[in-house]
Amino acid sequence: MDSNRKLLLIINPVSGIGSKDAIETLVHNRLEPLGYKISTAYTCARGDATRLAGKAVDEGFYGVIAVGGDGTVNESARALCDTETALGIIPCGSGNGLARHLGIPLDPYLAADIIAEDNIVKSDYGSVNGRHFFCTFGVGFDAAVSSNFARQRRRGRLTYLKSAITEYIKYHPQVYTVSANGKVLTEKAFLIACCNASQYGNNAYIAPHASLTDGLLDITIIHAGTPFDEAMAGVDLFTGYINSNTLIHTFRAPAAVIYRQEEGPAHLDGEPFNMEDTMDIKCHHNSLKIFAPTREIKFRPIITPLENMIRELSTSMTRVLGRK
Repeated sequence: MDSNRKLLLIINPVSGIGSKDAIETLVHNRLEPLGYKISTAYTCARGDATRLAGKAVDEGFYGVIAVGGDGTVNESARALCDTETALGIIPCGSGNGLARHLGIPLDPYLAADIIAEDNIVKSDYGSVNGRHFFCTFGVGFDAAVSSNFARQRRRGRLTYLKSAITEYIKYHPQVYTVSANGKVLTEKAFLIACCNASQYGNNAYIAPHASLTDGLLDITIIHAGTPFDEAMAGVDLFTGYINSNTLIHTFRAPAAVIYRQEEGPAHLDGEPFNMEDTMDIKCHHNSLKIFAPTREIKFRPIITPLENMIRELSTSMTRVLGRK
């Protein structure tokens, strides 16, 4: 077997809210008839996916398939940046931001179909102080929510909403200085998000028109406002009209630096951690190969979120009926 037809399936058994028991067999049955040789590895701890994906790169694997949520995808993709090994995604997390941006179905069989099509796109990725991100990096309210969500025992959209409400009650905007495109802006902001992809996950579109292939990050600043203004920004997040909100300032840049008064919370693709007071952010153009759908999705406010909601509801119903 040519080593260029080898795929490593990395499964995070505890990601999201569903069982992963059938996915290994599903992927083998779908891809092995096409000539792929599939190896499988399960993660047990943070960092395992990066280590396993790195080993696959060293052994000349054609691709690494990440089965899990955005954390698993992030860990796997870190090892694949600037290599010839492509990233495949079978989304099984609670947010699935990168998969949703690409239009990869949440149904595992249909997601395996995307890999079977063998359409590989050279995509961008972002970094902040040397740490990689593939969807979003953020400071402010979204980082506080990510930290709260990570402490919860249950996952899913309702838990995330509960975390958001809990943090909103006690959250206080901070002053940030942003340097980008030769300009400097100092503002009290509710949050600042640097986006390689269009959404956080769960169809929350923080940068609806972001592209993975333009060499630019979409930087979204939500300014401090009244509770009503901030609530309306939350509504616009799910309808795709956030760029039209007067509380929002958006622009594109290949790089930026964010300054704040002291170190504090931040998140990379929804994973919370503490970060320095100075954040050096860069877009790395065409530096990650990803198995992606052949049809590119053009975002339309309200229409695209509604279509995605209906499609995902149909997938959920199919899973329920399939278990009976």
